[in-house]
Order: sequence, then C-alpha cells, then structure tokens
Amino acid sequence: MSLSPVTLFFMNFAPKPSRKHKAHDWMDYLRESDGLGGILAKTEDLAKLKTVINSSLTKLELGHLSSKIEAGWRSGSEDELFLLVNSASIATRLQQILPSLINELSKSGLLCKAIKVRVKPAPPAWEVKPRLDAQRERPKGLNEVAKKSWESLLEKLGPDSGLRSSIEKLLKNKPK
Repeated sequence: MSLSPVTLFFMNFAPKPSRKHKAHDWMDYLRESDGLGGILAKTEDLAKLKTVINSSLTKLELGHLSSKIEAGWRSGSEDELFLLVNSASIATRLQQILPSLINELSKSGLLCKAIKVRVKPAPPAWEVKPRLDAQRERPKGLNEVAKKSWESLLEKLGPDSGLRSSIEKLLKNKPK
C-alpha cells in the first residue's frame, strides 16, 4: 500500500482537539496550576488572617483600625506576624495592646508568638510629570557668553586648522 505525498503531509500534524471539551472555571484553573495554585493559597490564607485580625480587634474595641492594617507573616517565620500601618499613631496604639491582641488571636486558633508593627513609608509629595514637546522650548541660538567663548577660541586657532573651520560654521549657523 502506497500513500500519496499529500496524505503523508497531513499525517504529521496532531489531530484537532474535539469541540466537546468545555472551558474550565477560572478558579479550577488556579487551583490545578502548579505556579498559580500557590499564589491562590497564599492569598486565601492572607484573607483568612485579615478576618481573624478584624474579629480580634473588634473584641478589643479597635475594629475601626482593621481597614488601616495590612497583615502578613514575617518571611521565614510562621509564628511572627507582621502588621503594616499608615501612621505612627496607629502603630503606637497597636503596640500598647499587643499582648491582648496575641491572646485574642490565639483564642481564634491563630498561633502567634510575636507581632511586629511597622509604619508604611509615605508616598512622595512630589509627582513626576512627563515633559511635553509643545511645552519644551528649543534654544534658538548661542547666548552671548557662549558666543564670546567660541570667538575667543577661534582667535587662538591657526588659519589652516580643521577645528577653526568647524567653529566658523557653528558661529555662522547659530545666530543669536
């Protein structure tokens, strides 16, 4: 049995996938994926941590501070909590209640031996804006000081100097 060259050509390609397969739910994809599954798990853990901290702060009558706190575990340590806050006054208030907060967190089932509170650096007060070409004014020529400096150099050069002819062209083409 001999096959035609066209048949041989098409036999080298993988078969087309069936259209009967349906798309996975995006959450299934995140859970199944090796790389993204870990990110999803950490995100879910941080959301649970935020909920536990919120309930503990509410029990200590400081629930209003919950939205101003970013929480996470200190890298390399699963028993040291790290709280990042916007202002020094919130940091000071949290420092005052740390023993009570650690106690409330342990009652909620969160094992925590220590809490570090840090103030988040403030964003810069200045803003970098791109320079628009329309706003940028191009120089129209040499200013007086630059022109005198070039003329002074021109007087010191010999008549057959290549640099002399270049400076003469510069002075001729860049009027004030």
